[in-house]
Amino acid sequence: MPSSTSAPTELPKPPKLDLDEFVATALSATPAELHPFFESFGKLHTRKLWHQLTLKLYEFFDHPLSRPFRVNVFEQFVRDFESKLNQLKLVEMGTKVSKEIDNPQSQLLFLNSILSRIDAETSQEAYVLLLANIAYAKLVYGDLEGTKTDMDTAWKTLDRLEGVDTAVNASYYKVAADYYKARIFENATAKAEYAPYYKHSLLYLACVDVATDLTSEERLLRAHDLGISAFLGDTIYNFGELLMHPILDALDNTQYDWIKKLLFTFNEGNIGKFEALAPLFPQEPILEENYPFLRQKICLMALIESVFKRNANDRTMSFQTIAEETRLPVDEVEHLIMKALSLKLIRGSLDQVDQKARITWVQPRVLSRAQIGELATRLGAWIDKLGSVEQRMTPHVSAAA
Repeated sequence: MPSSTSAPTELPKPPKLDLDEFVATALSATPAELHPFFESFGKLHTRKLWHQLTLKLYEFFDHPLSRPFRVNVFEQFVRDFESKLNQLKLVEMGTKVSKEIDNPQSQLLFLNSILSRIDAETSQEAYVLLLANIAYAKLVYGDLEGTKTDMDTAWKTLDRLEGVDTAVNASYYKVAADYYKARIFENATAKAEYAPYYKHSLLYLACVDVATDLTSEERLLRAHDLGISAFLGDTIYNFGELLMHPILDALDNTQYDWIKKLLFTFNEGNIGKFEALAPLFPQEPILEENYPFLRQKICLMALIESVFKRNANDRTMSFQTIAEETRLPVDEVEHLIMKALSLKLIRGSLDQVDQKARITWVQPRVLSRAQIGELATRLGAWIDKLGSVEQRMTPHVSAAA
């Protein structure tokens, strides 16, 4: 779909509101269940109780029977006094109403018309929310270039705001995540797009209540896509944040439950479990096509996990030990370590003569519960060792005193 930037940006202004006529027409044209709303609209508007009127409008737009009348109410009624309303609330109502417009150009015209009446400086959150929704509408209709332009414009404002309403953040991160997903569909071999999808999806989920704001189908799809992006992202080597997120529960007892098992397998760096699950890869052709990459990734994860399990003073490892941990031939170990160093997963040095790697640092990780338990065990052992040293030193200290 071509970009809509050259299309008109404002709908014709409706005639001045005749409140009595509007209410009377509405009462004659709408179901009886909606009549109390219009009666309240008339009273609240007359008394200029804009906040209470906003709340009543929210109730109306949420009512399932209001759907055929939402656009008319917004254009003929709300638009008359929109400048008196909280602009963020106005945009929230406008974006909800826009979903009732089926024609792509008409929907974008409706949203752009609201945008033209929003002051980007004094109503920054409303401006970002509306831009994010315009970007999403363009994304749905296939205008990736227009989507990216609006995303970038929205981010310039959002990046400098503090204490932003979660609905604003959620709208931006949702369109950003789905934009990168669309880019992946355009070019499935573009591994560079998996990491930004993964990042923005997790940020989006942090802004919503997964249990109530997403349908079961949306939860399943989001969990599936996050899993695939974690596997194929060429900079994603820490799955801890995703593994602890309730979104993964959506995979339980579905055709994708093995993806959840595979995520835990990668996080553990468990090559045996990886090989046991590999026969399921044909169910996800993109994983089967990228098997060599996934094999290298599980070897890197095994290396990271092996280093992590060792004490800080025991991180000089022979190539033979690393080969056993990663199930690689010894002559491929050096390349694996160089890859880990280039990805900044570890720091250290190689002794090619003695065939040893001295690891001085491992990339900080979000730990799973099992890894935290293992760390607690090591910490307990260190405390016991420190206590025994103290007991041996106490007599000498006393004698010296």
